[in-house]
Amino acid sequence: MLPLAGESPLGPLLPEHPEEFFIGLVLFGVVFLVVWKVVVPMFEKTYAERTAAITGGIEKAEAAQAEASAALEEYKAQLATAREEASRIREEAKAQGAAIIADMRQQAADESSRMLASAKAQIEAERAAAVHQLRAEVGGLATTLAGRIVGESLDDDERARRTVDRFIAELEQPAGVEQA
Repeated sequence: MLPLAGESPLGPLLPEHPEEFFIGLVLFGVVFLVVWKVVVPMFEKTYAERTAAITGGIEKAEAAQAEASAALEEYKAQLATAREEASRIREEAKAQGAAIIADMRQQAADESSRMLASAKAQIEAERAAAVHQLRAEVGGLATTLAGRIVGESLDDDERARRTVDRFIAELEQPAGVEQA
């Protein structure tokens, strides 16, 4: 193949003039140095910033996760404390309830005893009053009846009282037992 007009006999990659080759080589070196001194440090800086941002984000996420774990543990501890306190309060309430019930039962028993004693005293007083009234009525009837049977008046109070007492004593003695 023959070279065309304006082409170098060495091919399209090799320049015709060797100075072009050296100028191209020098310009390549200048561009390489500019890229090496300006562009590469900018890429390195950007890479370092991104790495730091990613590392910082990971560290922040780990710190947030550790903080969340600590908060969860604190919450669990507070919940356990609250449950223990609720259990203690429940037990205290049960104990207070039992004490109140026992106190109320004791008060009811005391009130019942007091009412029973009061009723017994009242019954005894009414019985004594009834016996006294009955003695008076029986005594009056006995003196009147004895006066009619004997035929003389038993208006003498001392004699009437002795007669009534003797009559009542005879009534109170069980049957079959004689006085001495």
